[in-house]
Amino acid sequence: MNPKTYPNWHGSPYDRGCADAWYGRAPSPHKYPNGTYKGERVTLTDPEELEAYTAGYEETYADPTMRKDWG
Repeated sequence: MNPKTYPNWHGSPYDRGCADAWYGRAPSPHKYPNGTYKGERVTLTDPEELEAYTAGYEETYADPTMRKDWG
């Protein structure tokens, strides 16, 4: 069975979940409908978008090589 895929355009819930994990930020489900940092940040309430954000966060967080090296 293939894993579920999510839209990953810049600013999408999946993209933002990946970015939060990459930079070591705590989860904060959100998206930027017009692209990352373009327009207003939108807090997620839709279950499908929350699922996409969580998947992006968890997939990135699970791989220790997918973290920003602050050194």
